[in-house]
Amino acid sequence: MDALSSFLAAIGGPVVAVLLLFSLAASSLILLKIWQFWSQRPAANVKAGDLLHHYEQGEYAQLKLLAKGQRNGRIRMISDAETLLQQPLPADDLRMELFRRARLVLAPLESYLRPLEVIATLAPLLGLFGTVLGMIEAFKAMEAAGNQVDPAVLSGGIWQALLTTAVGLAVAIPVSMIHSAFERKTETQAAALQNDLEFMLGVHARRACSEQQPRQDKAGNIRRA
Repeated sequence: MDALSSFLAAIGGPVVAVLLLFSLAASSLILLKIWQFWSQRPAANVKAGDLLHHYEQGEYAQLKLLAKGQRNGRIRMISDAETLLQQPLPADDLRMELFRRARLVLAPLESYLRPLEVIATLAPLLGLFGTVLGMIEAFKAMEAAGNQVDPAVLSGGIWQALLTTAVGLAVAIPVSMIHSAFERKTETQAAALQNDLEFMLGVHARRACSEQQPRQDKAGNIRRA
């Protein structure tokens, strides 16, 4: 117990210890997110625009060949959307199902973002809390000393107060910046997915309309497709 108390006093108090745990947790979550984004990167020769071009041209075999074995959520979603759009379903049902699947694709990209946001929010508050505790200790020591105030006694509480503030900000600032970068990347992926699905739905609607337009046979008689 004495060893623990000595250790906590050496690092600046229990608040600093909690902040260090926050820093460790945030570092682990950041590494997990980096691994997640890296593992889902598409192959160098596979681009979403190429798959959409093949779909627009009706080259479904080439689309499936490019998408085969891909772990990237956007690429897999385009492939799944092509399969679903071949089904004889009403347009509204197709749209609802496509966007439901898109939300499932985006869900893993949004994981671990909330804990990072919580750490970025709580770290400076904990630092401020540690500052208040340090100032309380300093004033308690001043009261106990009476007229014989020792500056060395006061400096201990003030040092702890300033240290917790600094550690809290040191944890919060980089975590907040990295969280914003991850959140922006997720929003970009969501916008790209929505654009892909809107494009494919538009192509599908144009094909459906062209198939329903009246045509003329060789004798000049109008007939339905």
